[in-house]
Amino acid sequence: MVEADPVAGIKAPRAEKKLPRPVGVDAAAGFLDSLDQDEPLARRDRAIFELAYSSGLRVSELVGADLADFEEAGTMLRVLGKGGKTRTVPVGAAARAALDTWLAERGTLARPGEPALFVSRLGGRIGVRAVQQRLSQWSDRLGLADKLHPHRLRHACASHFLQGSGDLRATQELLGHASIASTQIYTHLDFDRLAAVYDAAHPRAKAKS
Repeated sequence: MVEADPVAGIKAPRAEKKLPRPVGVDAAAGFLDSLDQDEPLARRDRAIFELAYSSGLRVSELVGADLADFEEAGTMLRVLGKGGKTRTVPVGAAARAALDTWLAERGTLARPGEPALFVSRLGGRIGVRAVQQRLSQWSDRLGLADKLHPHRLRHACASHFLQGSGDLRATQELLGHASIASTQIYTHLDFDRLAAVYDAAHPRAKAKS
C-alpha cells in the first residue's frame, strides 16, 4: 500500500477549447433575411436570432431577457450573464427592426403581466431548448446543409465584430467574458486581416523591385 498519493497536487491538463465552425457574414445575413415572417412565432424567431447575432448573446441570456431590460430607446439591452454579472450591450438596427415587428405581435401570445421579452406559444417565457429546436427547424426548412445553433450565432457575432473592429477588449466586453483569454480564441480566425496588416506594416513583407 502506498501511503502518499503520488499525483497529489497535479492538475489534469485543460481540454482545448474548440470553436463552432465559422459562419461567414454573407451566410449569416442570408439566413436571417430568408426567415419567413408570416406568423407570430416566425416573427419572434427572427427577433431572437437577430438579437443573438447582433449582440453576441448566450441562449440563456436571450431567454432571460425582459421587456424592462431595454435602455436608450431600445438601442441598448441590459443582460444578466454568467455568475450573475450584468452588462449592457448594443442592439443593432436590423435586430431593433425585428424586435419592433415582434413586439407588435407579442401581446397576442403573452400572458397578462408576463415580463419576458420572448414568450412561447403558451404565453410564458420561452426556454433554452425551445430556441435550440426552432433554430434547428429553420435550418431544415431553409435547406441548410450545415445546421445552425444559438452558439454559432454568438460565435459569428464575435468573429465578425472582431474582424471589423480589431478591438479585442471591446469584443471581450460585448461577449461578457471574465477573462480576455476566453476572447483570444477568436483571433485565430482572422487570417485575412492579419495578412493584410502584415503586408502593409512589416518592413520586409514585400519583395524589393
